[in-house]
Amino acid sequence: MNHDVDKLNNLMNKAVADIGAAASGALVLIGYRLGLFEVLAKNGPLSSHNLAMISGTQERMVREWLSAMAASDYVVYNPSDGTFGMTPEQTALFGDTDSPLFLASVYPCVAALYKDEPLVAQAFRHGGGVGWQEHDEDLFHGTDSFFGRVYENFLISTWLPSVENVMERLEAGAVVADVGCGHGTTTLLMARSFPKSVFFGFDAHEPSISIAEKRLNGTGLANANFQICPVEAISPENYDLAFFCDSFHEMNNPVAIASHMKNILSPDGTLMLVEQRAPDRLEDNLHPVGRLCYSFSAMICVPGAISQGAEDALGAQAGPIRLTKILREGGFSRVRKTAETPMHMVIEAKK
Repeated sequence: MNHDVDKLNNLMNKAVADIGAAASGALVLIGYRLGLFEVLAKNGPLSSHNLAMISGTQERMVREWLSAMAASDYVVYNPSDGTFGMTPEQTALFGDTDSPLFLASVYPCVAALYKDEPLVAQAFRHGGGVGWQEHDEDLFHGTDSFFGRVYENFLISTWLPSVENVMERLEAGAVVADVGCGHGTTTLLMARSFPKSVFFGFDAHEPSISIAEKRLNGTGLANANFQICPVEAISPENYDLAFFCDSFHEMNNPVAIASHMKNILSPDGTLMLVEQRAPDRLEDNLHPVGRLCYSFSAMICVPGAISQGAEDALGAQAGPIRLTKILREGGFSRVRKTAETPMHMVIEAKK
């Protein structure tokens, strides 16, 4: 077989970079969990000896970790004195746990992908999918930690105000179903912001609801509660808002779920989806962010829906056209995209 040498070298360089990123991801996770990035950001520049001393870790291990992170361009090496530091940009992504751009918290999710590879491989070969509850718990905590920051930045300030009449209803006193609420981050954010409204967080994953309830108990909020409940079992309560945040695409039968949501809403109620921002065509999504989203979707979202009996799982990159079609088939007459933020889009559906 004849190869184009330049194309082969370019592809080889890309593959080597990807292998390096995959291998160094474990070290990023170690740096996140042991607080190495945070200590370096607050105290740097530091030698490997000083970083190890402050963080309570072993110097020789830390020295090699720093070398790998410098090669990754996640920390800066100063050859003149052999110290390491972090730029403001590196700190925002890896060293500041309060930063809205903090990326290190997603690495537990990446670790879970590798831990769960045998399960997903079995689903490739034999079918049956992989249920959310079957995944390693790193996925649950990493998902909440990473996306929780996104929700804190956009839910109250941008997403909810983009939907017609929702803010007015919430401020006056509404009944809200937060469907697929996970650890309860979005439910509690809304409950704090709108004390006159009542919020019900639903999720079929018992450990997640247990964490949500523990969080609720520490807040003193009286306008939120959580229930272990699959979506199709949510009873009609004339909800003013049914809200899905990064969860609708994992439903086994999204048309039937949309129809059920229509039935549990009040006559002038709203269905609101916050979904991954994605173009409608695959060819428009072949880039680094698309790769990231398709990878998580192939390992988590699609097998999750299949485990519930889905014949054609939506996946995390469904796009607005397909989602709009599903909502219309579910009985909603007015469907529109109302907002976009860096990672997400908001879709509103009215009866």
